[in-house]
Amino acid sequence: MRGDVSNMTLSIGMLGYRFMGRAHANALARLPMFFPDAPAVERDVLIGRDESALSEAADRLGFTRIATDWRDAIDEVDAFYNLGPNHLHAEPSIAALEAGVPVLCEKPLAADDAAAERMARAAAGADVPTATAFNYRYVPAIQYAKRLLDADELGEIHHFYGRYLQDWLVDPDAPWSWRLDADLAGSGALGDLGAHTIDLARYLVGDIAEVSGQLQTFVDERPAPDGDGTREVTVDDAYSAQVTFESGAVGTLEASRFATGHKNDHTIEIHGSKGSLRFGLERLNELEVKFEDDRGYQRVLVTDEDDPYGDRWWPPGHVLGWEHTFVHENYEFLTAVAEGEEYRPNFADGAAVQRVLAAVEKSDERGERLKVE
Repeated sequence: MRGDVSNMTLSIGMLGYRFMGRAHANALARLPMFFPDAPAVERDVLIGRDESALSEAADRLGFTRIATDWRDAIDEVDAFYNLGPNHLHAEPSIAALEAGVPVLCEKPLAADDAAAERMARAAAGADVPTATAFNYRYVPAIQYAKRLLDADELGEIHHFYGRYLQDWLVDPDAPWSWRLDADLAGSGALGDLGAHTIDLARYLVGDIAEVSGQLQTFVDERPAPDGDGTREVTVDDAYSAQVTFESGAVGTLEASRFATGHKNDHTIEIHGSKGSLRFGLERLNELEVKFEDDRGYQRVLVTDEDDPYGDRWWPPGHVLGWEHTFVHENYEFLTAVAEGEEYRPNFADGAAVQRVLAAVEKSDERGERLKVE
């Protein structure tokens, strides 16, 4: 049983202040309002390169001070959040672990599997919690699904289907960003979106043993963000994969940033010998379930007090949103930090996902089915 760690104060150092920086800073601000048993948090130092933009962001996000070099702050905080581009995940995170500082790192864990393995080894050698920020594990409906699976309510699992579809790159004139550069991001839709699906597949069904993958890039160059010419796109715009789990279950995975009409459609389905379930992120308060004697799927609204995290928020039926998953994630991670316990998904989980990403890429390159190594 968890102890009350609310009398502790943890100082947070955060590298990055844009999309993910806002999401995590918002979560840290919400914690004391809805999770009073969480450790108290000081948003201490915000880290970036542009001092002017950094100062403005620190004021807006509630940080006390700034640093333009992570090396100046890494050993001065109780937890380090690495929210930078994928190619910046390894070095600062490993340095923090070597200094004995717990680390939460955004997904995918690294730009490639070699860097992810270095991070996982550093985590294994450090006596502190680590987190790979797969926040969708902490959607209440996903937690509810996990309960059903752990209780064998669906029986032997035969099929997993997962898709993650967005459309923000459909316009060929959409500007280039770092997410379209293999040196900075590692991969495109595969790592950006597919990593989430693969993590949920591992969490709910188990490890993936073999893959057959395909990658596709639809637009090879895009307007430079400063308006001066174009920049080459060196990552995939979409991927698909057929997978086999170690259990013998099979799965189909796909993701695209070219799926017209889909804004943030992360959908999974699981089919077993005694029942099935399906979940869609755009209706994240709901889980559809079907058991043997049901004529069809039943919609479960996962907002009751006895549902996962239901007692922390609003009356039943008063739904949660995407941002609340970060509150749950930060609550679990920071409580693990305060109590010196292991957190999941950790860097080992992040590296396991990265191995699947690498296998999909290699399968596409070689045109053959591969084992996940």
